[in-house]
Order: sequence, then C-alpha cells, then structure tokens
Amino acid sequence: MPSADSAIPFIDFSEFGDGTSEAAKRISTQLYTACRDVGFLYIVGHGIPQRDIDGIFDMSKKFFELPYDVKMTAPHPKEAWHHRGYSGIGVEQVSQMVFDDDKIEEMRGKGADFKESYDMGSEDSRKCPNVWLEDEYLPGLRSTCLDFQESCKKLENKVLKALALGMPGVPENFFEEYHSGYDNQLRFLHYPSAPRKVFDSGEKGRIAAHTDFGTCTFLFQDDCGGLEVESPHNPGTFLPAPPVHGAIVFNIGDFLMRWSNDELKSTLHRVRAPPPRADDGEMTRERYSIPYFCSADPERVIDALPGTYSETRPKKYAPITSREYITMRMNATYAKY
Repeated sequence: MPSADSAIPFIDFSEFGDGTSEAAKRISTQLYTACRDVGFLYIVGHGIPQRDIDGIFDMSKKFFELPYDVKMTAPHPKEAWHHRGYSGIGVEQVSQMVFDDDKIEEMRGKGADFKESYDMGSEDSRKCPNVWLEDEYLPGLRSTCLDFQESCKKLENKVLKALALGMPGVPENFFEEYHSGYDNQLRFLHYPSAPRKVFDSGEKGRIAAHTDFGTCTFLFQDDCGGLEVESPHNPGTFLPAPPVHGAIVFNIGDFLMRWSNDELKSTLHRVRAPPPRADDGEMTRERYSIPYFCSADPERVIDALPGTYSETRPKKYAPITSREYITMRMNATYAKY
C-alpha cells in the first residue's frame, strides 16, 4: 500500500450504484475534492473483474513477446496524431508543453523513451481507424481488447457522472453528453529490462514528466512500480504511486482542467526505473502498464463548466473543440515515427 506521504487518495466506488444514494453523494464529494486538490487518485470497487484485468495484461505480454517483424505488420501510421498500431523501442519521446518549432526540432534525435507500445481504440473512430495484428499471429487480440474497452467505457461513464454530481452547478449527465467514447484510446506499454546504470546516468529514460491531454485517464499497472506523481504540496518533488492490487489509478487531463476553468487539477507525472529489489542485480525489471485515455467528442465545443466562473472569477479560456485542443497539444509534444 502507498505510504501516507504519497498524498494520493483512495476512493471506493463499490457503493456508488446509480448515483442516487447517500453513499453515492459521499463518493461524489470525495471524488471532486480529490480531483480539485490532487488530480490523481486510486479507484477501488470499480466493477472491472480482476480476471479481466489479468487477461488484458496476459494479452499485452503475448503481444510484446512476438518477433519485431511480426509486430511491425501492424505499424503505427506515420502521422503522430494517429495513435493506433505498434511503435518500437526508442521511437517516441514525450515532452511537456513545448510549442516553439525550433525547440521541437532541437529535441529530435535525442534520447528517446526506452519503451514500446501498441495503441487501439473504438471501432467507430472517425479519425483513427484501428491497426490490428492478423489473428494468425495472436488469436483473440481484437476481441479481448474491444471487450476490455467496453468495460473501461462503462467505468468512465460512472466516474464522470460521480464527478458531475460532486461539482457545484454541473448537471448530473453533463459529461456523458460530450463523451461517446469513439475518440478514446487503449494503450499497451512495455518497458524492457535494462542495466540500471543507463537510467542512473540519464542515458535512457522511461517517460519524462508530463500531463495527459484529454479529459481523464484510467491506468492499470503491473506489480513492478516506477510511476511517480508531483506532490500537490511541494511542486517539483515527485512521490511514488506504487501499484496496488485491485486498484486503478485515475487522473485528470489538461482538457478537463481547462474545461473546469482550472478548478480541477491536471498533475505532472512520470515513469522512472522501478525501485530495486534485493534479487534484481544490475538489471531493472521489465514493466507493463495499460492506460485508457478518455477524450471528449472532437467536434463538440466546450466552454467553462457551470459553477466554475462568476463575475469575480472570470473565464480564463476561449471556447474550443476537443479536436482543436488535442491538435494544439500534439504539435507541442515531441514524437517521431
């Protein structure tokens, strides 16, 4: 379990039900407070069976164990914004809010993130069709991933409903009307084992400090560790967010922070080499994680949420569509394909 100084709260959704009970009201208030003050939390009692979580991790491991040439039969498209398909080790590097073109070009070619990934989403996506591996290489990949996404979408609906219920002035089904799910993304991530000294020296990295683009993220972790979250009370200090069996990590994204007129908090986080164990020797353990990124429908225009602005607290941002915002952020994020 996380230590008390991790400052990352736990919220149990097992009694949320349809959102009408006194327990649901309490949970909604807890969620809103955590999203406002920390931006990160653990969700337990979420309703996704552990066997399904174990199953999706098993599928992820089987995918990354395939030969490189096989994985490359489902390649990430050349466009950085088309987050589907496989990206190999050292192909991508995350940066945070770099908008200057010259600075982005200067970053290209420097040490990339030591990880590989496979991205997929809704079959109904209008912008990013999936890039599936053929069944002969990994039977069941497509059906397993689509079924798991369906479970994640149901959880998204529940959590966003709870957040709306907890926020003063926001109608109960407000977020549901903006989130059909067809622009969401499920990502398999694999961080291979490597000598610990290459991480200690900075020669290699996992994922640098960043915030997520969209509305929110649900993160499933293995038992390796390495995720760190910026302290809400001490900016610049990162605290561990260790894996907790049965818990999902949830965090607010930049789009929802903007949407809430900066009332909700999108918190910096990063992935480092996992903390060493006695039997690790000179090598780090490999790590698997699976984030589910949730985004508003791209053509919907959003303005400051009801209850987040007033005469004494004016709106900070102009109305914008999800597509416009994500495109702006993608252009400020270093990625090479």
